[in-house]
Amino acid sequence: MRIAIIGAGAAGCFCAVNIKRLHSGCDVEIFESGTRPLAKVAVTGGGRCNLTNTFQDVTRLSDAYPRGDKLMRRALSVFSHEATMEWFEREGVALTVQEDGCVFPKSQDAMEIVGTLLRLCRREGIAIHLRTRVNIEESASGYSVDGKPFDKIVICTGGCNRLSSLDFLSSLHLDIVPPVPSLFTFNVSGDWHQRLMGTVVEDATVSLAGTRFRSRGPLLLTHWGMSGPSILKLSSYSARHLAENDYKAVMSINWCGGRNEDEIRNEIADMLLSNDRKLITNAYPTYLSQEHWAVLLDRANIPHTQRWGALNRKQVNRLVTVLSSDVYQITGRCHFKEEFVTAGGISLSNINIKTLEAKRHPGLYFAGEVLDVDAITGGFNLQAAWSMAYVAASFLT
Repeated sequence: MRIAIIGAGAAGCFCAVNIKRLHSGCDVEIFESGTRPLAKVAVTGGGRCNLTNTFQDVTRLSDAYPRGDKLMRRALSVFSHEATMEWFEREGVALTVQEDGCVFPKSQDAMEIVGTLLRLCRREGIAIHLRTRVNIEESASGYSVDGKPFDKIVICTGGCNRLSSLDFLSSLHLDIVPPVPSLFTFNVSGDWHQRLMGTVVEDATVSLAGTRFRSRGPLLLTHWGMSGPSILKLSSYSARHLAENDYKAVMSINWCGGRNEDEIRNEIADMLLSNDRKLITNAYPTYLSQEHWAVLLDRANIPHTQRWGALNRKQVNRLVTVLSSDVYQITGRCHFKEEFVTAGGISLSNINIKTLEAKRHPGLYFAGEVLDVDAITGGFNLQAAWSMAYVAASFLT
C-alpha cells in the first residue's frame, strides 16, 4: 500500500513512523512545502520543546482544548500522554516533568526531538520531499499527488494563517472553518507596564469584560503589554471573539489570584490594622513586588506618602477595586511567527472523529492542527499532534 503524508511537521513525521511500524509493507512518502522538516518543533517551547503535559491540572478537557475536546477525548484514549512519554523514552529521549505538569526532554533541547524523529524516518525508509507544494486529485482507484498514485493520504499540514493555504484541497470540497490566530500576547494601552517590564505575578485571574472568557495563572508584564500563561490561555479561549473585534477589548485583572472582593477587602483591613503607622509603600501583599504595588497605588490614586492608618473609606474602596478588577484596554495582539498557532482549519464535520478519515473521501485522513482542534499553552498542542497522528496511523488500513 502506498501512502502519502502531506506535511513534515510533528503530526506528519510521527504518523509516518507509526504507519511503518503498525502496517508492514507500506510505502510511505512525506511531502513538505517548506525548506526544513519539523521546523516548528525546533522552536516550540522556546527551543526546549514542551513535548506533552501530565494533565494534572486539567479538570475538564475543554479547558485544555477550547476547540476539539470531544475528538481529543477519543484520541487520548488511543494514545495518551503516558503513551507519548513511553514512546519517546523507548527511543532514548530522557524526559523531565516540571511542577506545572509540562514535560520536556531532559536535555532541554528541541533538536533532540527533531533528530529522533528524522533518524526514525531514515531508519524506516521514509522519503521526505522538501520544497514541494502538492496538488491532490481523487479517482476511483485512490488518489494522486502531483500525478503520482497513492492508495491513502494523510493531511498533516498544521495551522495556517491564510485560508488560501488550504487551496490544494479545493477539489475535495471540504468544509473549512476560517483560521484565526490563537496563543498570542496582548498589546495594552499606556506606558505604565514599561515600568514593570519583566515583573511576574505568579497567580492572576484575567477576563474579558462582557464575556465568559477567563483564565488564571502566572502573568508577565512586558514592554508591549502582557504575556505569560494566563494571557496565552485567555487568548486561546477568546481567539475567535478577539478576531471578530479586531483585537480590541477591555480586560479585567484580579492581581490576587483566586481571592474574591470580600477576601481582598478583609486582607486590606488586616494590613491596615497591623501597619497603621507605616507608609503604604512599605507594607504590601507578599505576592506583589514593591514596584508593582507602587503602580497599583497610582492607579488607585493613593499618594505614596500616605500611611496605612490614614486611609479613608473611599481610598480603601479604590484599592480593593484595583486589586480585584483592574481594567485595561487591549489594543492589539503580538505576532510570533515561529510558534504560530491557529483556531480553525478543516471542520470536524468532515471527518469521523474516531478514525480521522474523511466521511465523503475514503482513504483520506487528517491529523494535527490542520483540523479545527487547538489547545492552550503547556504541551497540549504537541500532544494533540502525537495522539491524532497515532490514531490516523492505527486506522489507516
